[in-house]
Amino acid sequence: MEPDFEPKIMGFLCSWCSYAGADMAGVSRLSYPANIRVIRVMCSGRIDPLFVMKAFTSGATRARLCCHPGDCHYATGNYYTERRFVMLQRLLDYMGIDQQRLKLTWVSASEGARFATIVTELTQEIKALGPLNLVTK
Repeated sequence: MEPDFEPKIMGFLCSWCSYAGADMAGVSRLSYPANIRVIRVMCSGRIDPLFVMKAFTSGATRARLCCHPGDCHYATGNYYTERRFVMLQRLLDYMGIDQQRLKLTWVSASEGARFATIVTELTQEIKALGPLNLVTK
């Protein structure tokens, strides 16, 4: 592990659940590491796997997908996310990227404290894994 390594986490957050949870964490003035870059999407089911791969090739050391099951504003979007998550893990494995670098977590709009806790845990985990040395052409 590099001593000055600071991970960059890309968080794909559903506008209706996870993004609102992140907003709740901010409004509640909860502290968590500033390592996460939030990308707000209308539904986690609309996250194209290429977005996640682009995040890794652009320097992200971890990607995170979030939405709360059963609370999807569009009824079934988070179930599509679960299926894509399994496919993305296989793709990462094929590319030689540790599957721990992709995380699927569930945060609802009222779970600001949970959001802060998850970001803190993700940052600690990725610091232990170290930088992603991805070779791109």
